Amino acid sequence: MKKITIAIDGYSSCGKSTMAKDLAREIGYVYVDSGAMYRTVALYALDHNLIKDGKIDEEGLRKSMKDIEISFQFNAERGRPDTYLNGVRVEDRIRTLEVSNHVSPVAALGFVREEMVRQQQRMGQEGGIIMDGRDIGTTVFPNAELKIFVTASPEIRAQRRYDELTAKGEACDMKEILRNVEERDYIDTHREISPLRQADDALVLDNSHLTIDEQKEWLLRAYQHAIDN
Repeated sequence: MKKITIAIDGYSSCGKSTMAKDLAREIGYVYVDSGAMYRTVALYALDHNLIKDGKIDEEGLRKSMKDIEISFQFNAERGRPDTYLNGVRVEDRIRTLEVSNHVSPVAALGFVREEMVRQQQRMGQEGGIIMDGRDIGTTVFPNAELKIFVTASPEIRAQRRYDELTAKGEACDMKEILRNVEERDYIDTHREISPLRQADDALVLDNSHLTIDEQKEWLLRAYQHAIDN
């Protein structure tokens, strides 16, 4: 059976990563969370005082890009890959609200996107890969055999994010999360370089009111159709 490249793009907190991980496990593909890569850069910037009072030290971060090595290692206990920064596991730290509040401005920087796209394209050279993010089907893998664009209402996405954070025991405010979701949507869709947009040949999945099983069934049908054609 031929192995294809699957690109999953969409808005924040749509569950792209979860669906991509599950599909990869189901069909035996390699999964790469491109969003985790940008979150990791944001975490590095925060840890190294390259973000102060909400302002990014762009020159400092540009010089630091050569020192940022991002990798993924499969976690057998979780059944999914974890994100590592320079050999240190940062999977939990990059999912905090603090990182969420800074990731979109960091990801909008041209030199950050250029380096991340270079790493992502290298990862996907052989096919048999599923990658999710904001510009996978438009910039990273414009020739991907299957492109999916995921969306859901801001309110539903904020609720999902709230549930995820509270389940981890993190104190959070629903209004702040909704504001963060809407702010990220605006930045992601209005940035100058590789803005979030639906690829012309992408299939649209609005999962606002889908169960996990319904979503999984939809994805498997889309995959089967792609490899059959």
